[in-house]
Amino acid sequence: MGKAQSSYAVILAFSLLVNLLVYTDGERELSWSKRAAQEAEQVAAISCSGHGRAYLDGLVLYGIKPVCECNPCYGGPDCSMFLTDCAANAGSGDPYFLEPFWMQRAAKSAILVAGWHRMGYTFPDSSYISTQLEASIHKVHAIVGNAVTKGKYIIFGAGSTQLLNAAVHALALENNSSSPATVVASIPYYRLYKTQTEFFRSVDYQFEGDATSLQNISDAGNVIEFVTSPNNPDGKLNKAVLQGPNSSAIYDRVYYWPHFTAIPTAANDDLMIFTLSKLTGHAGTRFGWAVVKNKSVYQTMTEYISESSNGISRDAQLRALKLLNVVLETGGREIFEFGYDTMKNRWEKLTNTLSVSNRFSLQKIEPQYCTYFQKIREPSPAYAWVKCEREEDKDCYKILEEAKVDGRRGSAYAAEERYVRLSLIRSQDDFDILIQRLSQLVKE
Repeated sequence: MGKAQSSYAVILAFSLLVNLLVYTDGERELSWSKRAAQEAEQVAAISCSGHGRAYLDGLVLYGIKPVCECNPCYGGPDCSMFLTDCAANAGSGDPYFLEPFWMQRAAKSAILVAGWHRMGYTFPDSSYISTQLEASIHKVHAIVGNAVTKGKYIIFGAGSTQLLNAAVHALALENNSSSPATVVASIPYYRLYKTQTEFFRSVDYQFEGDATSLQNISDAGNVIEFVTSPNNPDGKLNKAVLQGPNSSAIYDRVYYWPHFTAIPTAANDDLMIFTLSKLTGHAGTRFGWAVVKNKSVYQTMTEYISESSNGISRDAQLRALKLLNVVLETGGREIFEFGYDTMKNRWEKLTNTLSVSNRFSLQKIEPQYCTYFQKIREPSPAYAWVKCEREEDKDCYKILEEAKVDGRRGSAYAAEERYVRLSLIRSQDDFDILIQRLSQLVKE
């Protein structure tokens, strides 16, 4: 038996050595990957006049040339035509503001995947989670100092969307109550909390609206509170308003990164949710993660992910790993400095534009000390929470719509119609057109 084990160890060592030598032989000519690399570079080289992009999975003209997908307000075959009567797109939260960062790091961030990459349902350890990616997530939080993950469990999900309901499902089952759990959030809140909770029509939980309505109720039963910090839409660092043995909080911290907010301290909540979308800007990859303290909640959430989707795409995990490794390469400095400078400049331009008139106001965000940058930093929120101040301007969305500015109504966040959310994280084209439209409006 001992000889067999010894022989096996020698064979394994030799195999590893051969693989290492082959892997490190960077001088050998590429074979099967060459064509794929050429196709990717050819498409990436199509400039679209700087106002659009061509993609490998996009439309193809005459079966040969990829077609430019133009930014809003631009058209023509090469996106060089500006559509003068077009409305500024400030509605969606697509984080295109980080696109230039990744274009400058094309070689570092690119991945080329073999056709036989990870074809099975699970990893060799029978799990749905890449251990390398999990380690990178722990590391990025430790470097940024925005969350305590040591001794906690990590769960992967399809963006934050899947994880939010997985968390509600798990917390609702914790108290073993015969009555459904009450799900609430403080106004203004991200509308998905309401729409998704109602969509599933579960007998275990139901959405009841504003969290503050339960503050003075001594026995509200099992309550689950969504806490968005920084908040979408106003960027405030919210805290749970409900306390007590039957109250649980789901901390949605997808914007708790140095490009959007100061990091005053490492968050140490029992259940926190993050997403690649607002860290690196890759919303389309649909990758998020939850940091969970309680083992029972972790197990129930894991079961939810397993039953609903059999885990998360291996391709998405590979891309997330590659992107996080680029972030970690400089301790996050490059991406967070780029992101912060971009968002700070946009906030300053928007503030200066609207300050010309007293017709509109913005949320107040004070400069704050950031432990990551180790200095007091200026505001750089992802969204502007605009209020129409005139008595007659009861429908702020309509006022902006007439000025060719497309935002999101305050009622979408359970707030008054005097409010509108404007997205500041889209492309530079989108932001420039937004400023143009708002400048015209306040001058009138």
